[in-house]
Amino acid sequence: MKLNEIRDNKGARQGRVRVGRGIGSGLGKTAGRGQKGAKSRSGVSIAGFEGGQMPLHMRLPKRGFNNIFAKDYAEVNLGAVQKAIDAGKLEAKGTLDHDALKAAGLARGGKDGVRLLGKGEIKAKLAFKVAGVSKGAREAVEKAGGSIELIERKNPAELAAAKKGSRKRAAAEA
Repeated sequence: MKLNEIRDNKGARQGRVRVGRGIGSGLGKTAGRGQKGAKSRSGVSIAGFEGGQMPLHMRLPKRGFNNIFAKDYAEVNLGAVQKAIDAGKLEAKGTLDHDALKAAGLARGGKDGVRLLGKGEIKAKLAFKVAGVSKGAREAVEKAGGSIELIERKNPAELAAAKKGSRKRAAAEA
């Protein structure tokens, strides 16, 4: 075997099908879309369309409630924190906040911060700075000699009012 004799296996690389390029291609004229109708035309999006009949997703009864003001916390268990410290992913000294827990791969998401939960055991003396904590988690951290500082979260109405006030002050100063 020589370098200039190396080839792909037959049929390993297949060319892209160019539809609508003449009868010789086998997919000319209607380009494999058949004759007439909505699906033969461009810009068709008929997922869920049932020919004018009320679609199934609209016929089914709606249940429950989706709270648009619900807080989104990244939930972190104490057992997972201890495991990360034992594995060397997390430093026991200093304050453990959202950024530190995220860097260790413990906190995913949570646009409103981290909520500490009490599942698992904790042996290390740790200082947490989090948005929320369960009763069991607080007891376990304080029993191990650690501390928890809660971050004060403002509601959206207060934030909007503060932003509006800062704009007025900036305009007055200028």
